[in-house]
Amino acid sequence: MHFESVIAGFGGQGVLLTGQIIAYAGLMEDKHVSWIPSYGPEMRGGTANCSVIVSDNKIGSPMVEEPGVALIFNEPSMEKFEQQVRPGGIMVVNSSIVEKKVSRKDIHVYDIPAGKIAKQLGNERVANMVMLGAYLELTGVVSTESAINALGKIISKKKQSILEINKKAAEIGASVAAGYSVDSLLG
Repeated sequence: MHFESVIAGFGGQGVLLTGQIIAYAGLMEDKHVSWIPSYGPEMRGGTANCSVIVSDNKIGSPMVEEPGVALIFNEPSMEKFEQQVRPGGIMVVNSSIVEKKVSRKDIHVYDIPAGKIAKQLGNERVANMVMLGAYLELTGVVSTESAINALGKIISKKKQSILEINKKAAEIGASVAAGYSVDSLLG
């Protein structure tokens, strides 16, 4: 198993945290990992992306030039990364923010209304976890349990109370990616 992914959006959307969770969960599952963040000088509102590699084998280079999977949190990121996804790859798009449709026909596209789901859960900041849940469902790169455990290790002790809503958000994201409707999941 060897997954090369890119996660991209605005600063403040949890893009880098999502990548950290995947990488840390990979370590917890004794896999080889690489995580490289990239962001503009702005703390919030600027561009942010990261590349993540999770593999059963040693990683020769941490650079991801043609990702197999892209998690796209905003429209500028889709414009930047759509053409980089390898043919047959996966693009998970936050359809609550990205209105433009993917033009390529040689990749698998999953529109996940992450912002809508997060808002209905009562915390718009968990949209990244909805996207993460969809990613994990579609790839199986690490288990959801490992991802939630990784989040618990990454966040501060003061924020441990948010683990449950993040777990719920990831579970719903996975269910939507598996083909269940948002309305049936949220009532």
